[in-house]
Amino acid sequence: MTLKADPSAQLKLLDVQALDSRADQLRHQLASLPELAEIAALNQTRAELDNQSRDLQIVVDDLSTDQRKADADVEQVKARRTRDRDRIDQGLITNPKDLERMQHELISLDRRISTLEDEELEVMERLEEAQQSLTTVTEQIAAHDERLAALGASRDEKSAALRSDLEGVIAERALLVGDVPPDLLALYEKLRAAKGGSGAAALRARQCEGCRISIDAAELAVIKKAPSDEVVRCEECQRILVRTSESGL
Repeated sequence: MTLKADPSAQLKLLDVQALDSRADQLRHQLASLPELAEIAALNQTRAELDNQSRDLQIVVDDLSTDQRKADADVEQVKARRTRDRDRIDQGLITNPKDLERMQHELISLDRRISTLEDEELEVMERLEEAQQSLTTVTEQIAAHDERLAALGASRDEKSAALRSDLEGVIAERALLVGDVPPDLLALYEKLRAAKGGSGAAALRARQCEGCRISIDAAELAVIKKAPSDEVVRCEECQRILVRTSESGL
């Protein structure tokens, strides 16, 4: 069954198509803002930095515990050495064998203190290195957060402008489709869904502006003979072909 529609309604359909194309462009721009890709990449990197920060904090906490223990061990042995020296210096050890034994013990305590202090120094160096790494990661996280905040503000500003434009296009379309017959609009919507967003195209200079293919003379003759209210279709792409004063018929 041949679809009929007033020529003015068919021309209106081209305006609807233009608005739909503009709306599609705006939606694409909204979905592909450059800030979105950078924000996604930064969020991924920041998550990795958060993991590093957590792991480094555990290392720092563990080494801090090790350092406190090393400090306590050194102080404990030093206190014992001081106590033994004081007993010798005060003449409290009178038995020669006990005195010799304690002097040997002092030598052992000195060696033990030296070993413990080396271990203490090693822990301190490892702790300092871990703390420096944690500081570096913390600074990187802060830099990421600062950049994310700037990108978020830019994204929101651009998105607001695009959404405002899109709302205007949608409102204009809503007014315009009232002048397009429901059956013609239904066909257009069906074709638009199947043809990547383009359901109607103008016939201009003997060419379909939908598929950009020139129409041969025989088909042009058929279109020329068709009543002005008959809805014609492009043989090549099947889009609704709207005749205009520039069709070249």
